[in-house]
Amino acid sequence: MSYLDPVLDQLIDQLLEDADRIPDQRREILDSLTGHIRKQLNSKEPVRLNFICTHNSRRSQISQTWAHTAAAAFQTPRLETGSGGTEATAFHPHAVRAMRTLGFRITEPDPEKNPGNPHYHVSVGTGIPALVCYSKRFEETFPAGTPFLAVMTCSDADQNCPVVPGALARIPLTYEDPKTFDGSGKEQQEYLRTAVEIGREILQAFRNI
Repeated sequence: MSYLDPVLDQLIDQLLEDADRIPDQRREILDSLTGHIRKQLNSKEPVRLNFICTHNSRRSQISQTWAHTAAAAFQTPRLETGSGGTEATAFHPHAVRAMRTLGFRITEPDPEKNPGNPHYHVSVGTGIPALVCYSKRFEETFPAGTPFLAVMTCSDADQNCPVVPGALARIPLTYEDPKTFDGSGKEQQEYLRTAVEIGREILQAFRNI
């Protein structure tokens, strides 16, 4: 048996109760994502979500983690999550801290391994496989030739990747970059706001599957 962490379980309930805060225009995009996932499930094919952002350091990593959590919460079968960028950098510490603040259990990586691009293990509950989160290019997320749904989480990646090889569809679920608040003294609250916004919307998409 698998069980979500109680802290995350409670957080999910709270975010779903706030679903009325999602604007209608955003709901249309989420409905599109839901429809593509449902179509894959109905065809008995695996569902692979590839969250893509330029640096694969903030929004795409947060989105992948939330999708992994939502799949567990709603027991969505045959679903795999991944994230990638148009270039590889690192899972940003501010984003990691925001997810930890929400209750995700994220291990501190070995500083001697993968210097510059640490690999974090993210646990969301008992009996649920942990995610290994690190920055990579989007074409490295799944094995070559493996079809996936491309979810574009930043406008820059959406504009610079008009064609995503291997994508069955592309969904422009873009978010403002919390990076703009780096060095402002408001990093913690803004990264947390972004993580909550992404979580609320990803959960809404999965709830409607």
